[in-house]
Amino acid sequence: MKQSHQNLVDALIAQGVTTSPVSRADIASANQSNGKSASVPSWILHDQSRRAGRGLFHVPEVCGSGHETPAVVSPVTQPAPAPRPVAPVASPVETAPPPAAAPASTLALTGGESATLVPNRMKTYVPFGHFNDMERIVMSGLFYPCFITGLSGNGKTTMVEQICAKHGREFYRVNITCQTDEDDLLGGFRLINGETVWCDGPVVAAMKNGGVLLLDEIDLASHAIMCLQPVLEGKGVFLKKIGQWVQPAPGFQVFATANTKGKGDESGKFAATNVLNEAFLDRFPVCAEQEYPSAATERKIVNGTMKSLGLGEAEDREFGKHLCKWSSEIRTLYFADGVDEIVTTRRVVNIVTAYSMFKDRRKAIQMGVTRFDTSTQESFMSLYEKIDAAATPAEPVGDATRYDLDSTFEQKDTVKSAIRAAGGNPRERFDPIKKKWWVTPEERETGAFDQWNPAPVYETATEGSEECPW
Repeated sequence: MKQSHQNLVDALIAQGVTTSPVSRADIASANQSNGKSASVPSWILHDQSRRAGRGLFHVPEVCGSGHETPAVVSPVTQPAPAPRPVAPVASPVETAPPPAAAPASTLALTGGESATLVPNRMKTYVPFGHFNDMERIVMSGLFYPCFITGLSGNGKTTMVEQICAKHGREFYRVNITCQTDEDDLLGGFRLINGETVWCDGPVVAAMKNGGVLLLDEIDLASHAIMCLQPVLEGKGVFLKKIGQWVQPAPGFQVFATANTKGKGDESGKFAATNVLNEAFLDRFPVCAEQEYPSAATERKIVNGTMKSLGLGEAEDREFGKHLCKWSSEIRTLYFADGVDEIVTTRRVVNIVTAYSMFKDRRKAIQMGVTRFDTSTQESFMSLYEKIDAAATPAEPVGDATRYDLDSTFEQKDTVKSAIRAAGGNPRERFDPIKKKWWVTPEERETGAFDQWNPAPVYETATEGSEECPW
């Protein structure tokens, strides 16, 4: 026996392991006590005769006996391993029981940093959209790949994660990029402790352990993603680099999320998304289009977030109510082509977090919309001020920062020409919320806009005038 092998055996015995088979967790602990990687060493992992079951390995050396390859037994006479009992999972869905969970262990792909791949439950999570449908698919025990599409920040990834958290399922999330290749997904050879060893990729690990695999942002993938064709058919995959055929364990499931439906993006909002191969897309039997939560559901999300942040005063709840109404109206405008940007549920939660730190409604909103262009920021702030009077700033002293123009729809081309003549950019001078053109004090002084009765934005001189609808 090599010295490195003997060191592992000695460490196992030292921690009280004197019977075989040995669990993956015991091997990981022994390795770490020797200052080694927590992963199962290749001389055990790749010796099929040492496989004793899921997460278990034959290491008879700890009993004082050497290891011998067992004689080949006919498939007909070879005794089947006794099934392991499965604890029932409380669920509103009547389903087949999930596969037996592996012993708490540190998988090689976690680098020894985590003892489990089951995600934590979010106390603030509120199920909505396709949650119940996706939960039923996961708990059915059937292999049924699902493609989940929808705009950003509407809970696609979190939905799958929280289904796994609810039912104690291992969750393998892989963030896809244009550079993701077969080696990243299926596995490859890695240099560990001076030895070149094969390491399973997340896809293969999920298959072997009957976990839930999430291919996040799948529409960013290149043609290299085609290596998953057999995986999506549920037939297993051949690892040609090591000559091994891997069959999926019971409970293995695949989800893919994307902002598009794999047909590319013409809006320019989702850069680097690609047109995916039709044969690849056709292997997803279902496509779920996730929408943003309803106003009532988003209110529950906001209230739960506030509670987790210690916000419970009447003024906090009032801010949450105004915030949800504001985001809902912006989405209505967005889908009606009234504005070019949208406030996602994720951004609403981030605004609540900012409010918990600064206790300033207006500042929290401003911090949440700063990533947008100046015109959009002002439009969104103006809309919120109409909803929440408490967030309206005091009237400025001295010159106004801009003036609204009392123009009609028929005058729009004339207004554009006047703005250009004054050195302005008409693309950023229209307020889609107020439906008003505006100019700066410097442009106001040119006199080119007198015919439209320019009025400071903080006054209401133009109230009641005909508003242009473009």
